[in-house]
Amino acid sequence: MSKVLESYYNKKKIISVTGLGYVGLPLALEFAKYFKVIGFDINSSRIELMKKKIDPSNELDSNVFDGCDILFTSDLEDLKKAHFHIVGVPTDIDENKVPNLNPLLNASRSVALALKKGDYVVFESTVYPGCTEEDCIPILENISGLKGGVDFKFGYSPERIVPGDKVKTLTNILKIVSGNDQEALDLISEIYGTIIKAGLHKAESIKVAEAAKVIENTQRDINISLMNELAIIFDKMGIDTKSVIEAAGTKWNFHKYQPGLVGGHCISVDPFYLMHKARQIGIDPQVIAAGRRVNDFIPSFIAKRIVQALIEKDKNPAKAKVLVMGITFKEDVSDIRNSKVVDLIEELLDYSIKVDVVDPHGCPNEIVNEYKIRIIDEPAGKYDIIVLAVGHQEYIKLMPEDFQKFSKDEVHMFDIKGVLERANFKNYWRL
Repeated sequence: MSKVLESYYNKKKIISVTGLGYVGLPLALEFAKYFKVIGFDINSSRIELMKKKIDPSNELDSNVFDGCDILFTSDLEDLKKAHFHIVGVPTDIDENKVPNLNPLLNASRSVALALKKGDYVVFESTVYPGCTEEDCIPILENISGLKGGVDFKFGYSPERIVPGDKVKTLTNILKIVSGNDQEALDLISEIYGTIIKAGLHKAESIKVAEAAKVIENTQRDINISLMNELAIIFDKMGIDTKSVIEAAGTKWNFHKYQPGLVGGHCISVDPFYLMHKARQIGIDPQVIAAGRRVNDFIPSFIAKRIVQALIEKDKNPAKAKVLVMGITFKEDVSDIRNSKVVDLIEELLDYSIKVDVVDPHGCPNEIVNEYKIRIIDEPAGKYDIIVLAVGHQEYIKLMPEDFQKFSKDEVHMFDIKGVLERANFKNYWRL
């Protein structure tokens, strides 16, 4: 153990984590088992919940807060007490699908006001290659009056949090670390190595670490887009895509990606960061852009199939009633950011279809504020079509007769995630 790391262990030096969402809060709490930590967030109402051992994201149990040496605060003055600053704020895209760096740049300004000689700053937010050194460090330097790499050290260690996953959690996922020089890399590795049991990968540069993060989800996005395009083709041919994937999966080197609605704050966002940077340097990314177009088309495709199913049943879409089960971006989480189920609902509404939405995990107030969509506590009346949009455990456990209770005729099921038994329904469609 180095003398510098020892100063954190004996709590003479303090770690701060700015941004206490899905990424920052579990990181701050894990560090607080070993070090003194300041957890900073600009949302004071979230801070008050955390002081009461409540995770606003509904991911962590209250007992995770026990035994942690942490100060939750929204006061910038408290950040000045820290010596090792970690920034884990969300990075999103705007309505034009251009990277929205405002949360990251604002967080950099906050940290800059607290920066002292000898401090360290590590960024975890997903960005394009070069963002840390070209966008964030100049802010730290200009506001603090300090020189990066001389007066303070910096690095990048991309988050790999998987919302809703209780197996692949923070400490047992191998973590990438990088630093502006060897001294920075050594201490950053020591700090993170204290909590990451799965080990560390030391990237040769900050840009390599940034690029590695952004292509992780870009690769998944492209692979899923292939499955979605195949699903469109096979649907036209009357072939069940899931059965095709199961058959092809019997070959040892076939990768079993599944078609679906690609939303959330990672897979459907990160490719735009890489495309943005590629265009800045004069490259038009063909494959990445094509994958995004295919995946963004899927809500429209599903809506058209629902309308087609109604017409085949001699039902007027404008007089039909559809139940959408699930609106969060993935199963068993409350996160609604960039949910593509919302796009599907809007497509159905454009056909003048009456749509009811239920979700046991989504917060009604958040959904109204974000999307102007009101969810109901439970199905109301009888529906022409049921859309199982998100595979929440509560829905997977339902029996066919449960769905029959709120169906006008025989259950007509659109199982977007393909989580139900096809044989249990006479009228069944899956992507």
